[in-house]
Amino acid sequence: MTYPNMLQLALHIILSCILSFTVAQNPVDTYAPTVNVNCPDTPNSLVRTFTSQTQVLNTSETDYIASRESYIISNAWSNWLGNASDIGYDFESLGGKFPRIGIAVGGEGYRTAQYGAAVLSGLDWRNTTAREAGTGGLLQVASYLSASSGGSWLLGSLLMNDWPSINELVYGNAENLSSWMVDLDLIVPSSPSVSDGSNQEYWGSILASVESKANNGLPTSATDLWGRMISYHFLNETTRGNFYTNQTGHGAGQLWSQMSLLPNFQNYTMPFPIVATDSRKAGSGITTNVPLNSTVYEITPFEFGSWDPSLSAMLQLEFAGTYLTNGLPANPSACVAGFDQASFVMGTSSSFFNAVLNDTDGNFGFDTSDGDEQGMNFIFNQLLSHTPSSVMNAANWPNPFKGVNPGTFQDSSADQLELLDGGSNYEKVPLSSLLVKARGLDVVVVVDGSADDQNYWPNGTSLLTTFERISSVLSSSHQPMPPIPGTAAQFVSTGVNMRPTFFGCNLTQGQPDYPIIIYLPNAPPFDGHAPATNTDDTQFSYTSKFTAVFINQAFWNTLAGFEPKATSSDPNWGRCLQCAAIDRAVTPRSDICSQCFAQYCYDPNNLTSLSELPDRQFIFVNPDPSGLQKVKQWLEGDKSLLAGFIVAIIVGIAGIVGFIFWWRRRRARLSRYSRVDELREDDEPWKYYDGNSLELTRRMSIT
Repeated sequence: MTYPNMLQLALHIILSCILSFTVAQNPVDTYAPTVNVNCPDTPNSLVRTFTSQTQVLNTSETDYIASRESYIISNAWSNWLGNASDIGYDFESLGGKFPRIGIAVGGEGYRTAQYGAAVLSGLDWRNTTAREAGTGGLLQVASYLSASSGGSWLLGSLLMNDWPSINELVYGNAENLSSWMVDLDLIVPSSPSVSDGSNQEYWGSILASVESKANNGLPTSATDLWGRMISYHFLNETTRGNFYTNQTGHGAGQLWSQMSLLPNFQNYTMPFPIVATDSRKAGSGITTNVPLNSTVYEITPFEFGSWDPSLSAMLQLEFAGTYLTNGLPANPSACVAGFDQASFVMGTSSSFFNAVLNDTDGNFGFDTSDGDEQGMNFIFNQLLSHTPSSVMNAANWPNPFKGVNPGTFQDSSADQLELLDGGSNYEKVPLSSLLVKARGLDVVVVVDGSADDQNYWPNGTSLLTTFERISSVLSSSHQPMPPIPGTAAQFVSTGVNMRPTFFGCNLTQGQPDYPIIIYLPNAPPFDGHAPATNTDDTQFSYTSKFTAVFINQAFWNTLAGFEPKATSSDPNWGRCLQCAAIDRAVTPRSDICSQCFAQYCYDPNNLTSLSELPDRQFIFVNPDPSGLQKVKQWLEGDKSLLAGFIVAIIVGIAGIVGFIFWWRRRRARLSRYSRVDELREDDEPWKYYDGNSLELTRRMSIT
């Protein structure tokens, strides 16, 4: 380890001291898994295997879905639809049989966490405005909620805080939620300076957590740092008052497998959660997007594994981190517990370091100018000096599937899995997890906040990737996709990437049994206002005002639908959303719903046009320019004012310099003719106290 200058060396020494103190004194080491745990007594109970034809859900997942649909969802449908007369149906005639619905929230950093939050708020019965608009209620009738990358930050935050409303989660409440900390930069929260003392405290605590894991013999990487940073900003135990202290574990010790202990999970209040993550073949060193046949994994409260035909295996999540061969540990006490830290799950699903971490020089390539790259370089090099690992640019998971399906599974002979961001294969919305045949979904809501084009809007790439992956890799294990535009260019030209769209509306006899997809892409405000939601993936902080504007825009878009050739909201959109959600359970389709489908359904034989969405603005406008951005905006706004200001400064400086010269010459002249008078009785010498020289300065008189 070399240090280019004395400042770097000093910072290393300071951070090492902080790290040593933190390890000895603070609860952050609860991030460390427990090793040498007794394994289950039942042989082969850690890993279950199956085929595409013998798929079966984990019994705990099956029980959860059955209980939620029986005790929660049936009442939620009644709350949302009422007697269903508004959409042309009779609720009682449904006979308690409802479509099974899933929601998939895509990811790419803070942007998609906030976009997903806004959309879920717009679908939440607890939000009065959404409920009155008719959209609020869909969240309550959903059986599943999947997420990846930045979407997993939203999901993990919701789950680990026991399913609060979005307003409470993002902005906090007076009881026990302090708010998201997205105004504090994810990497350099105190200031862009690497030498900032508060940044050093933050990094020291994070490094202590990761080192405690490494000290127990488990591999670490940049993903561990990343996950711990995420936990400070999205999990509980962190407030603005203790952010830079070590009073709590800041999310350390919160396990994904212990989610089932939360009250709202035990009450079946929340949809069943799934986090998706991609992988690359161990040892391949891939630094670009991975191929479509790379194994995609999922993490639920009960299991970790893949439904891909090449693997088709699941591990009990509570024993993740255990090295297994053919499903068996090396000995009865070789199991690991506590590896499934919530922060590490969220970090794994958003581990994009294969694309930005240079293995050669150990530096990061963030496209930012606010200290993030320097900060990540610094803390990463500290990690290397304490806990080096052979693979640093992926999430390292001990392989529990070694020996499984050696003919098809890419990592059957590997000791370690190298997991990556859930969008590394371009499927940025984890739709595949909801199309697993055993789950039997009828409707899937796709919340797409991807930044696919030059202005950071989605263009259908994620759906196209899912379509291609299911056709070429997953046809035996997953439901087929409904018809969608064939290219990204067609998504754009038809305008379906800029408004809500229903895919798969019209099933006909003999067609594959695909679900309806309700597509909710991030799009410019329907009313023509300047957009604030199309931000860069690597924007790692948002001011409070920025977040409020962002979520407000996306929320109102969720409630608005669209009116063809207008910049107004659709007053019938809430009913149309209800029509799409209930459609697979009713026949024939009502006249009201038929009208809705004529407007919102994608029909490959009758294509719509982007021209039906007039006066949209596509160029991002910062709703809260601050710091240097404000200065830059001011400078660009009035260059003549700037010139005058500079001239005034120069004149002022010249005047001050001239006065100093005049005063010094006059002082020198007077001193030649002065004498010190004796202090008279009425003098007040303390008025002439010179605090610098600590002497009394006697009055000088001119003779």
